[in-house]
Amino acid sequence: MGMGRRSECHQPEWWVATAQRPQSPGHVFYDQLHALLAEAGCDRHVEDLCQPYDAEGVGRDALPPGVYCRMLLVGYFEDLDSQRGIAWKCSASLLLC
Repeated sequence: MGMGRRSECHQPEWWVATAQRPQSPGHVFYDQLHALLAEAGCDRHVEDLCQPYDAEGVGRDALPPGVYCRMLLVGYFEDLDSQRGIAWKCSASLLLC
């Protein structure tokens, strides 16, 4: 293999803006579930239940209780038995939580 001079080559841009990515319509079941939970005010109710146990200024910020509740529902419906698996599934598909 020779060590000659490299010719100038143009490397394509690797950055893709989020707005330019194709958007999928999502999953119909989870869309309806989110609409039902929003209509029922689930997030506010769960946050009110967890408020007495919140220690302000201690430790790292946690997930909002409503999001965590939705993540647990995803774990139940997708038959995931570990928090790590639930976190992976929700991070892989942002439309779930």
